[in-house]
Amino acid sequence: MSTTTFFTPTGEVVVNKIGHGLMSMTATATITPDKQCFEAIKAGVDSLPPGVKMFLNAGEFYGPNASPVNLEMLSRFFEKYPDYAEKTFLSVKGGMQAGSLVADGSDENLARSVNTIVEKLRGFKKVDLFQCARVDKKVPVEQSIATLARFVKEGKIGSIGMSEVRAETLLRGHKVHPITTVEIEVSPWEYSQEVRDVINAAKENNIVVVAYSPIGHGFLSGEIRKLEDFAADDRRRMHPRFQPGNLEKNLVIVDQLTAIATAKGITPAQLSIAWVSSLGPHVLPLPGSARTARQLENLAANSVTFTPEELDKVNEVVRNAEPAGTRYPEFLLKDLWA
Repeated sequence: MSTTTFFTPTGEVVVNKIGHGLMSMTATATITPDKQCFEAIKAGVDSLPPGVKMFLNAGEFYGPNASPVNLEMLSRFFEKYPDYAEKTFLSVKGGMQAGSLVADGSDENLARSVNTIVEKLRGFKKVDLFQCARVDKKVPVEQSIATLARFVKEGKIGSIGMSEVRAETLLRGHKVHPITTVEIEVSPWEYSQEVRDVINAAKENNIVVVAYSPIGHGFLSGEIRKLEDFAADDRRRMHPRFQPGNLEKNLVIVDQLTAIATAKGITPAQLSIAWVSSLGPHVLPLPGSARTARQLENLAANSVTFTPEELDKVNEVVRNAEPAGTRYPEFLLKDLWA
């Protein structure tokens, strides 16, 4: 089982090489019941050897109308299972205006965001890492990182991460205060030059790349064949890559990866996660699930290894992949790669 190491202000932390994203538990029209969420989180943590922590990725705004329902769920989890607080490394994304998805990196809003997160967790779990979900282009990144550095010094947060940033922006933040993680989207159909630049810059500076959506927002699992396969209230219905016309073209990529996975005896999702993990010891895939079976399937990708021939086949698909449509709707594109 592979692990990776986070370099935090208080020392090194060893975490499982595959993390667990929690957004899908509460950022939906129908919130997943606590019992199901708790079972999925526990199953993941329980699958790890002693001394290895599970990286959990939460969000202040992962709820209906950007509410902190996700944190409230986690607070109840750690209240019920206090032993799991030390078995997990908790990252929380914040830095948006209260009740919205508008980035606000001002001193006042970052203080509000951090204090809200700490309050919602009710002392049952510390904030091991905080990251602004998006960069506020009205505030110099150096200012926002300096503000967060004060919260590290005060003990409100354990370390600082960055999200959806270019390599040069990551390095600007890292000069102000050591950055522990950088979260970007990485998958076999999302491996642009920007992605490669961030992975390289992170490697040179002992920063872990948290690679979210390694299964292409679920599409690379092979389970989505038409728009109607998404629930009526699924936010992915808005994504251009899943629209009729684009979706059919993108299925070619899915089918190519599925053929390789089938020949290897693993699922397409495991193939995608394992490929992302293979990009470096500092690259941590972050699939998300609210289901125990899917969570364990995702984590099983940690034991997948590729022969040189298999890796060549996957890399050939990646090199030739030209996804039809942007990865997010038009109104969200402006906040990417800040």
